[in-house]
Amino acid sequence: MEPSAASEFRVEHDSLGQVRVPAAALWQAQTQRAVENFEISGERVHPEVIRSLLLVKRAAAQSNGQLGVVPASVADAIGRACDQLLQGDLQQEFPVDVFQTGSGTSTNMNVNEVISTLASNDLGERVHPNDHVNASQSSNDVFPTAVHIAVLTRVERTLIPSLQNLLNSLRLKETEWAGVVKAGRTHLMDAVPVTLGQEFGGYATAVSLGIDRIQATQQRVSSLPLGGTAVGTGLNAPPEFASLTVDKLSQDLGLSLHEATDHFEAQGGQDSLVECSGACRVVAISLNKIASDLRWMSSGPAAGLGELSLPALQPGSSIMPAKVNPVIPEVLHQVVAQVIGNDAAIGFAGASGNFELNVMVPVMARNLLESIDLLSSATLALSEKCVRGSVAHESVLLANAERSSALVTALVPLIGYEAASRIAHTAQAKGSSIREELLDEGLLTPKQIESALDLMEMTKGRSELPNH
Repeated sequence: MEPSAASEFRVEHDSLGQVRVPAAALWQAQTQRAVENFEISGERVHPEVIRSLLLVKRAAAQSNGQLGVVPASVADAIGRACDQLLQGDLQQEFPVDVFQTGSGTSTNMNVNEVISTLASNDLGERVHPNDHVNASQSSNDVFPTAVHIAVLTRVERTLIPSLQNLLNSLRLKETEWAGVVKAGRTHLMDAVPVTLGQEFGGYATAVSLGIDRIQATQQRVSSLPLGGTAVGTGLNAPPEFASLTVDKLSQDLGLSLHEATDHFEAQGGQDSLVECSGACRVVAISLNKIASDLRWMSSGPAAGLGELSLPALQPGSSIMPAKVNPVIPEVLHQVVAQVIGNDAAIGFAGASGNFELNVMVPVMARNLLESIDLLSSATLALSEKCVRGSVAHESVLLANAERSSALVTALVPLIGYEAASRIAHTAQAKGSSIREELLDEGLLTPKQIESALDLMEMTKGRSELPNH
């Protein structure tokens, strides 16, 4: 390092020549070039990716020290630098735009250079960002490894717990409303009765299946490219390096990680990230259906269905007093739109690998981690601020079920389809009830009518056919 003419800068060197770097910055020449080259979005790489890279660098240094690739003193200094960065608030030292060189080289070198500066200051001698910090590694295997770890961590610590919270809330409502009868609806039109508990049980099962889908992808996401170095052959890395480092990462993170069985597949494609994004998309679609149903049932209250009340979280209009809107379901709809868009970009990126590398990993990481974070937050909000505090209007639900012309479905085994259809059309035309029309026509006795039109029994689905 050399002081520059302007005191706020220093001069660093890389293979392309001299670069002016802010004097106080911990990064060096390659990071500075990336900052200047990639003025694209103003959005930095996700902090979880940076954290994962630091964990990889620490474990790699331990392995390199153990294998004699770098001196033990250098390995220890790298480890202490990583610990300092992991424990401190130094996010400002990682300024590279998320839209950058496709291999993630700029972020990998950013991390290498910051660690190099801290380790050199600690050791009192030069710790080289490439020769020491990046020893036995390439951006092509290290960066996607960090992305995989970041996705695994975020899924396990935020997304799955949020979905489980929502699942628990829905199961509570399933039990609470097991005896609340309502009109079923197909095509948004009246159908035979169900219970509100059955509907919420269906929502709960959809969330449970979503958890299963996401967890099923994690075994493949936990397969790490580390050890393939530049193209998958492992050139410049000791044979034991990857397995040793992955074992250390598994212990440090409490995750079940393993080295990829085929490094050419692991680096040339990123199918496991595409798969995980696809599972997130399915979960988003399930949540969208739940949010949509909640909006319909709480619509009104006077001019809509008015069957549920959702918690009143804020005034709903700047002009209409007393209006309250279903804000959490509306937020969820927007999150779902973003997740579906993210998945489309991830799918395109996943299909863009060439030969021994997919250069679209940065945007895949950006979108997948955003989807995970958005789903985590929106799901928790749906559970805590919407579902748990929702109130069923049982009298409205029952009245709607009683008025449904679809009740005649239960009469078909007794009086036939055509007679049942005639009764329904007559009741609709006159504004009368199915019970009233049955009595007028004398097709069934009052006792038969009450038995056939027992709404709770209808929700149980199966009934015995009459003897002929």
